[in-house]
Amino acid sequence: MSAPAGRPVSPAVGALRRLPNPRLTGIGAGLFAAAAMFLIGCLDRLLFDESPVVFGLLFLPVSALTALWVRPADLVTAPISVPIAFALGIAPLSGGSGGLGGQTMAVVTALAVHAGWLYGGTLVAGLIASVRKVRLMRARQRRLMSAAHTARPATTAPPSPAARAAGRAPRRPSQR
Repeated sequence: MSAPAGRPVSPAVGALRRLPNPRLTGIGAGLFAAAAMFLIGCLDRLLFDESPVVFGLLFLPVSALTALWVRPADLVTAPISVPIAFALGIAPLSGGSGGLGGQTMAVVTALAVHAGWLYGGTLVAGLIASVRKVRLMRARQRRLMSAAHTARPATTAPPSPAARAAGRAPRRPSQR
C-alpha cells in the first residue's frame, strides 16, 4: 500500500486504513457510546469485580471511536454524548441499594469519584472532534480558493475608455 504522493506507508497506517470507517449520526454515535459503555460496565462487574481502572481505561477508546465515527455534520455531539454514556455505563458499577433514590445517589457518587476518567474521555472526544472540524474547515477553504482561482478570467486588462463610458449611467444635471 502506498500514500497518494507515492511514499511508502508504514504497516500500522495500512492496518488502520483497513479498519471499518462508519459515519454515525449524532444520535447513532450517542447510542453506540451508551451501549458500549453499558456493556463494558456489566462485563466489568461480572469479570473484574467492579474495577474502576478497567472501566476508565476502556472508556477512553470508546470516547475516541465515538469522536472518530460521528459524521462531520454532527461533530459537536461527540463530546456531549460521551459523558452521558459514561454515566449510563457506571450505573451497574455504582452498587446502590434502597430503590431509585439509593441507586441515583450511588451513581452521582460514582461520577464524582471517577471524574478524572470522565474528564479524560470527554477531553479525548473533544480534541478529536475539534481537530476533525479544523481539518474540514481548512479543506473547504482550500476548495473555495481553488475554485475562485480557476474561475478568474484569463485577461485582466482594464476596459477601454469606450467600454467604460458605455457602462456608465448618464450624469444628472447637478453632476455636470
